[in-house]
Amino acid sequence: MRNEKFFWDYVSSIYDVFVYVINFKTHNNLKKQISSLFKPNDFVLECACGTGMFTKMIASRGSKLIATDFSEKMVQKAEINCKAYKNVHFKIADISKLEFEDNSFDKVVAGNVIHLLEEPKKALEELIRVCKPRCKIIVTTYINEKENVFTKILGKFGADSNFKRKFTFSSYEQFFTDLGCRNVRYIKVDGFIPCSIAIIEKPE
Repeated sequence: MRNEKFFWDYVSSIYDVFVYVINFKTHNNLKKQISSLFKPNDFVLECACGTGMFTKMIASRGSKLIATDFSEKMVQKAEINCKAYKNVHFKIADISKLEFEDNSFDKVVAGNVIHLLEEPKKALEELIRVCKPRCKIIVTTYINEKENVFTKILGKFGADSNFKRKFTFSSYEQFFTDLGCRNVRYIKVDGFIPCSIAIIEKPE
């Protein structure tokens, strides 16, 4: 965990190049796919906010938002990127040990983090726990249908060691099925490094 935190603190200063340049098409389409899910009266929790890509989109919808990440440097960068929005509160938090009450949020978002976790089941259980019944948990991840140039570059620098899982679109669906999630909608988002979106509705 300490080495991973160091890595994300270290790349926080250049991470926006990946978000807004290298993988812009995927991220732009990703935001378009989920932006309509957020309403002005929503109370939203975002986990793994990174430098604030989803944070800005959610805040612009008028939702009240708590944005979290376990990397202090990522949160500091996100605060700078989102300084125009007054409806966002930032917090250092571990996605696997959320310090929020059960059934607290109208929407819970975990963007492009599930493939990095040692215990994704534990994290997903936490996301579901803090979400209100009949509300939605949105979990996105990068898809590796085949190795591309960027993943080869990551490997040369050792950065791919932070990737605990490499999902295909079908294996991502199977991941949620194996964890007992039933009411799930999946969306594939194409781009340089494609993504898959899982939208889970929490039962009563």
